[in-house]
Amino acid sequence: MLSADEAADLIEAIATRQDRAAFARLFQHFAPRVKAFIVRGGADPEAAQEVAQEALIMVWRKAASFDRTKASAATWVFTIARNKRIDHLRRNNRPAIDTDDWLTVFAPEDGDADKSVLAGQTYTRVKALLGGLSADQLVVIEKAFFEDKTHTAIAEELKLPLGTVKSRIRLALGRLREALERDES
Repeated sequence: MLSADEAADLIEAIATRQDRAAFARLFQHFAPRVKAFIVRGGADPEAAQEVAQEALIMVWRKAASFDRTKASAATWVFTIARNKRIDHLRRNNRPAIDTDDWLTVFAPEDGDADKSVLAGQTYTRVKALLGGLSADQLVVIEKAFFEDKTHTAIAEELKLPLGTVKSRIRLALGRLREALERDES
């Protein structure tokens, strides 16, 4: 079991000296925890193992960017793991983001209460605005922005002409923009 300070010291040893022994100890501690975290997020054990390994490789590569004054070692490692899981989901053409769970994805990571409140208000308002779109517009917006699909992929999946998909996205974004501008006035 590593303390927070010990884990931070190991990351700093990796950053400054590319210390393989420090990495081995960090890996031994975090790999099973990251894998369990990814499995709890819905991944199968094989995918979770892959994501955990990718995350810890990123820890090795990005160790110099770690700053113990901004986040604990565990927070930093698990944030990398979360991002790697999102990358893995996108690579496998599955939605990385549950559209009803934006707040957890886009909430500020620095814990600033004002930003958290603003994020919550923005989440609530955008969710209400999306609810005002037509079903046709909503489905293309979800696929484009939450499933990270290209317009061509959306057109193929929905069996629609590419121009129709682009038009629906443009109209939906226009409606959202108009509503947000009314909010600001």
